[in-house]
Amino acid sequence: MTDAVSPICQPLIDCVDAALGASDTEALTARLRNGLCQLMRDQRLQLPAAILTPLGDRYARRELYRSTRHAYSIVAMTWGPGQGTSIHDHAGLWCVEGIWQGQLQITRYALRAHDAAGWRFDAETAFIAGTGSAGSLIPPHEYHTIRNPSSSAVRSACTCTPSPSP
Repeated sequence: MTDAVSPICQPLIDCVDAALGASDTEALTARLRNGLCQLMRDQRLQLPAAILTPLGDRYARRELYRSTRHAYSIVAMTWGPGQGTSIHDHAGLWCVEGIWQGQLQITRYALRAHDAAGWRFDAETAFIAGTGSAGSLIPPHEYHTIRNPSSSAVRSACTCTPSPSP
């Protein structure tokens, strides 16, 4: 989906666009975290029902919107019981994630070495984030894993990530 706006997503798009006026990345991500939390508290944004179903073997990523004007995308992620990611980064891009339903376990890692022997990481912090919360990753502190620690319920989250510049 590129610049085609579903009315259900408009409050989230407005929130991201407003945050883009911040003076730097830290201020931008703080504005966006606060805006996402407000949208979730007010229940002004409901994620489309079609994206709430997890995939059987891995978490689902579904693009809701991509702004060609401002070079960002909004991706909804749905996590089945026990599903998660491996250690990953966001290629030097900031990320803000809001949790609409359930809990996610997030573990942040520090890159300790990258040489001929490979990549080595140390876990730094692990925490559970729940419904209505939002967090951000700002490079170079972007290595992390995410997983749904639940054994029964499906959890969903929405991520706003800038698209790479052309």
